[in-house]
Order: sequence, then C-alpha cells, then structure tokens
Amino acid sequence: MSGAIVGVDVGGTFTDLFALDPDTGTFRVGKVPSQRGDEAQGFLAGLDSVGGTAALAAIVHGTTVGTNALLERKGARIGLIATRGFRDVLEMRRRDRRRTWGLWGDFVPVVERNLRLEVAERTFADGTIGEVVDLAAVEEAGRALLAAGAEAVAVAFINAYANPANERAAVAALRAFWPTPHVCCSSEILPEIREFERTSTTALNAYLQPVVGAYLGRLEGALAERSYQGAFHIVQSNGGVMSTATARRLPVRTALSGPAAGVIAAAAIAEAAGFADVITGDLGGTSFDVSLIAGGRPSFAAQAAVDFGLVIRTPMVEITTIGAGGGSICRVDAGGLLQVGPESAGSRPGPVCYGTGNDRPTLTDANLVLGRINGERPIGGALARLDTDAAARAIAIHVGDKLGLDAMAAAEAIVRVANARMAGAIRLLSIERGHDPARFALMPFGGGGALHAGALIKDLGLAAALVPRFPGVTSALGCVIADIRHDQVQTVNLALDGVDAAALGARLGAMAAEARGVVDAAGLALAGLDILFEADMHYVGQTHAVSVPLPFAVNGGMVMASEAAIRAAFEAAYTAAFSRLLPGIPVRVATLRTVAIGRRPVIDLAMLAPGADASVAAARTGSRRVWFDGAWHQATVYARLALPVGASIPGPAILEQPDATIVVDPDLEATVDRFGNLVMRRA
Repeated sequence: MSGAIVGVDVGGTFTDLFALDPDTGTFRVGKVPSQRGDEAQGFLAGLDSVGGTAALAAIVHGTTVGTNALLERKGARIGLIATRGFRDVLEMRRRDRRRTWGLWGDFVPVVERNLRLEVAERTFADGTIGEVVDLAAVEEAGRALLAAGAEAVAVAFINAYANPANERAAVAALRAFWPTPHVCCSSEILPEIREFERTSTTALNAYLQPVVGAYLGRLEGALAERSYQGAFHIVQSNGGVMSTATARRLPVRTALSGPAAGVIAAAAIAEAAGFADVITGDLGGTSFDVSLIAGGRPSFAAQAAVDFGLVIRTPMVEITTIGAGGGSICRVDAGGLLQVGPESAGSRPGPVCYGTGNDRPTLTDANLVLGRINGERPIGGALARLDTDAAARAIAIHVGDKLGLDAMAAAEAIVRVANARMAGAIRLLSIERGHDPARFALMPFGGGGALHAGALIKDLGLAAALVPRFPGVTSALGCVIADIRHDQVQTVNLALDGVDAAALGARLGAMAAEARGVVDAAGLALAGLDILFEADMHYVGQTHAVSVPLPFAVNGGMVMASEAAIRAAFEAAYTAAFSRLLPGIPVRVATLRTVAIGRRPVIDLAMLAPGADASVAAARTGSRRVWFDGAWHQATVYARLALPVGASIPGPAILEQPDATIVVDPDLEATVDRFGNLVMRRA
C-alpha cells in the first residue's frame, strides 16, 4: 500500500486500525488485543496486522494513555509554583463536591500540598505588575521540588493571562536548570481568565507530560528501528490532529482523543449517508461514549472534567462517558440491585468466556449466553473460541442465584440494565438539552455498539440506527480522515463600546499566524486551510459568556474587524441562546479564540461499499437460536460484509464480521445503503 495512511486507535480492550491508500482507493482493517500497561506493544502488533510500516506515508494515532493516566491517577509526581497566597486553588476548585449532600468531600489534587509552593509576585487584573517576581525564590522553590522527587513543574501565577511577564520570567529561570523539558507555563497553555480552570489545565498538562512523552518516545523509537520515514501524528480531544511535538508540549489535549476520532468519522459517514442528526454510541471494552451531531456538526465543549475535579479547559468534542462496556463486570450490590460496571475486566483478564482468569461475569458474557455473539468465531481473532458454559456458570453464581433467576433470565437482565444505562446517557445528551430523539439516528460503533442498537431504537424512540461498514474500527477511520487543527485562546476583557477594532484585528491576525504555523509544521498534505474566529462575550454583570462566531477573515495577514460586526454577531448568538436581548446593558469581549483547520483531502466513502458480486444468498451462513424477550428465536446468520447494496434483512438476524457483530431484533429490519452502511428501522 504505497503512500498509505493508517489510523491507530488504542482502546482498553482492542487496538483498531484502518489503513488507506488514497491513490488506489484500497484499504485494510485490523483489530488486535491491547496490551494494558504497555500500549506500545498493541500499537506495533496492530501495524503488523495491516502490512507493517514499510510503505506508510503517515500514521495518525488516537491514544488513551493520557485519559487512563488521569482516571487511574498514574501521572507523574509534579510540583506547582503559585503566587503567594494561592497555592490551594486546585483544592478549593469551585467549592463543588462529588456528592451533593454531606459535609465532607474526598477530592485529592494531582499535586500534593507539600509540593505546591509559593513565591512573591503580583499581577493585577488589568495587567499592571504590582510586584516583580522574586527569581531567587523561584529557583529555591524549583530546586526544592527536584529534591522532593518532582518530575515536572507547573507555574500558574494570578492574573497571568492579563500580563504573562512575571510568569514567563519565572519559567525561564526554572528551565535554566530543570533537567527535563517538563516545565509548564499557564500563560502558554491557557492564557484565559478563571484561575482554577487555568491552574487545573496547566497542572494536568504537567502531570501528563512525562507519561505521554515517554509513551510517544517508545513508539517513535520502535518506528525508527523499523526504518519508518513517514509522518506520525496524534488525534486531539477536539477531533483534529497534531504533531507529536505539539502532543509532547500539550499532552492535556490528548484526553479522550480516541472517542473524538470516532465522532469525526461518524459525522463524515452520516453526512455521506444523508443523516444530518445523529447520536453516536461507541461501545468498547470498558466504556460507552455518547456524542451528538446536530445539523451535521459535532457538539463541542470549552472544557470537560475527565474525573471529578480534574478539569481541563481546552476545546473538545463533547462526549458523555459511562462505565458500561463489553468488559463491564456485573454484580448484585448490598441492596439487591443488579449493577453493570463501572469496574471492567478490560482485555486482561477479560470476560469469563476468555478463559484467562476472571470469574466474574461481564456484559460480553451475557451477550454470549443469549446467543448474540458467536462463541466459535469471536471478533479480533486473538481467541479461537469463547467458553459459553463458563460464562453461564458465572452469571448463575454471581447474578442468577442472588436474584432468584435462571442463567438465561439473569443474562437478559444484565443486558436490560446495560441498555437502560446507555439509554440514560443518550437522554442526558438529547432530551435534557432540548433535542427530540425521534429526529435522530443512532450510530453504534466500537466492538459492541451494534449488539444493542435495536434495543436503544425501541427504548428511546429513535428514527433509525446507522451502522457503519466497519463499526469496530470507526475511531481508527476517524484518525485517517481527521483534519489538522490548532486552537489559540487569549483573554482580552474589553468593553465593546468604543473598542479599538484595529488593535483587536491585529491581535486576531497574530493569533491566526501562530495557529497557522502549528498546522503548517504538521507536514501532512492538505486540501486547504480555514481560519475561524470566535469571541466569548457577555453583558456586564453576567458571570458566564456566550460563544460568538466572528464573521472575519484573514486578508494578507490582516483581520479587518469592526465594532458593528462584532455587536451584530453577539446579538445573533445571544438571541439564539436566550431568545431575547438586554438593551441598554454594556457588552464585554472577554476572550478571543482562533482556530486554524488544515483540511485533509476528502475520502470517497463509497470505496467501502460491497462489490458487485455480493449477494444475499452467498452472505447467508446459517441460523442459530438467540434469546429475545424471554424466549428463544431462530435467527438467520449472515456474513455482513458479503451483503450487497440494497439488501433487506428482516429480524431476527445476526450479522457477523471480523470487527463487530450486529443484532437485528425480531421487529426490526436492516437495509444496506450504497456506502455499505446498515440502516436499521422498525419493520
């Protein structure tokens, strides 16, 4: 595959790959077990499964290393140097609690208190330097942190977004003797108002730098040993792609990168198939990730909490995650309630049916016992067969006996509870935000998403389900088609009335030039470059701002801004959000945002469609008993990839392929569209 690009998504259970040669329109897919704790091995084994690295032009990687380090609190030992009096910003947060009721919280910051040190300095909110930073104290603090074993240090001074002079002087002093590049500066990472969010993002960036840097170093070293000469890039949480150099500098932007790539692929697949409104459901081994695409546009959030109190403020695809994956462990709690997740068996030891040491049942075990998964031909190819009897015994012991159910009823109960949790996550993202699920199609992907699509259609009243051609490697496909993207942000805190539009335009132009430089440095072939401008704006007296797209463009390096255009854009955005304006109240421009998007060449997804020789008769491989709604049904089994365009498959049916299994419930029907997608609707 000469000149190919390969997307690699490392998940908790499987590493998924999609390799594409854009010149010939040929592709290969791969799925291998992940190596938890040594994800690089799964990454390299996956590359071997799609032909190795010899002819690759580029590798784009969606990684969970940063996300897992945050969730498991396995980042580096780090220090924080703050303005005198502000060492506890991370601990106070927004005075929120994990549990609403009760007097005590249990949040522990990623920086121990004895490693949060203070120095004398002060910058006021208007950018005036009230006290020049004491560099001798900075050096003393830095050497004390090194002596205490800190691998990285974050510097976050009060109001550094307004004037970074003190902070950057301190960082320069630290970098002069710090033994690694792991010195993080808040005004470089997030020059934006709100002290907690800026400090938290900077500290988490430092927390991840040694971990993500070491991981990327191992990968690059292994690729070099294979004489790989192509580009190597990382997917960001905003769904764009960045260079490994940027990922080393800003590892906090890799959080949720794999699920974000899946949403980008879903948006492209849905647009090609004619679905403007889609809810994605990525069911992997450890989690169920949900995102909403309305009007063809994925939803973005300005910040997210990866876990309670671990707030990252950087643009990211909005994803709701629950611990309900194929490896989620099922148990009956002390109150007699059946729980599915959030604890997961992962890839090692994996579900009971893997036969690798786990004796507690999982969602995969339940689907196997119900006949929905083929135990003689498991996905991923790592195992010859799955042990159905062992799965049934585990379900009977840990669930059935405690609830007074036989193994089949207990397995169905497990699936129903999991479906209810998934439906709840979808409602949170749709109904509770004013979207009617009846307008949306579900796009299930990941290894297990299509096992539950039919139940979710019925539970939520969804219009349809759109199952991609290769659901198990959708996130890997997203890595291949994702654009290069870099976001710049700067708090300005200016009154709109009488604003110096020329100065504002000059600042936007400088931000655009910096963002464009990062995109250009990525070194991937682009079909074009877009520069987008936004501003966070609000009426004076309001705490929260609205995001306002600004109708400006870069012209010869200049941005011709105007007060009237900014005001019109604000009023349009505010009216759309709140259906009214507040006449007579002054408006402020709080923060400027600039986005540079290097557009990748468009891939014709019709290349994924089945060949002209496909036929329903050839695709049919037999039938087997499958349990639905308390009884056995005889379901027809098909080789999904052999079905032709236009084929109509009534339920009950099972469609099998190497990377996923699709269940068509008895009262549903599935049709193959011209891209090879499966459109599932009520019969």
